Amino acid sequence: MNKYINKMQNIPLIDIFSQKEIEDYLEKGYFKIKKYQKNSIIHIDGDKCTKIEVILSGTVVVDRIDYSGNLFTITDFKEGGVLGANLLFSKKPYYPLTITSNTDTVMLEIEKDFLLKLLWTNKKFLESYLEFSSTNTARLTSKLKYSVNKTIRENIINFLKVNHRKTNSLKIKLKITKKELAENFGINRTSLSRELKKMKEEGLIDFDNNSITIRDSNILN
Repeated sequence: MNKYINKMQNIPLIDIFSQKEIEDYLEKGYFKIKKYQKNSIIHIDGDKCTKIEVILSGTVVVDRIDYSGNLFTITDFKEGGVLGANLLFSKKPYYPLTITSNTDTVMLEIEKDFLLKLLWTNKKFLESYLEFSSTNTARLTSKLKYSVNKTIRENIINFLKVNHRKTNSLKIKLKITKKELAENFGINRTSLSRELKKMKEEGLIDFDNNSITIRDSNILN
């Protein structure tokens, strides 16, 4: 537990608390440590947000799941990132996207009731929380805007990365048609086919009607 306390003292938002305060909050259950293995689902679309979660180590990814069950990564959060900060006090505090652990991950959980107490009684924490929440919202908005404006190739590579992460296979089986995949990218099938053909000619991938095979694993980096 000491290693987590030391970690918290270097994490923004939590670093305003003394070691004694952190130890006390952990002992009383106000602060909780939660561990997730790689590829664990942390929240799914529609989950109610009842707490904030501060990433102490690891990386989590924010994914959009389409109607066919395919994942498309929007953004990621690393050590020091906070989940739920800009959602917890909204009128509809429900996660609009799916969040999974991209690596083994450790997070600090603070439930809404105790968070409110901290905000009411600790001005420094309130200022830090408001600043962090605003910055977090701006960052996510920027990432969402960027994801919408991705090139066709970037969308294809992102699709391959996510599905490789799920299956650990270089051959990605398609659960939907290429027309449906193109629609998920917001493009037409002809544009998708053209880019797939270019990537095949460059030796990056191979494909048929039912799958896309990664030939150059460097695109996963």
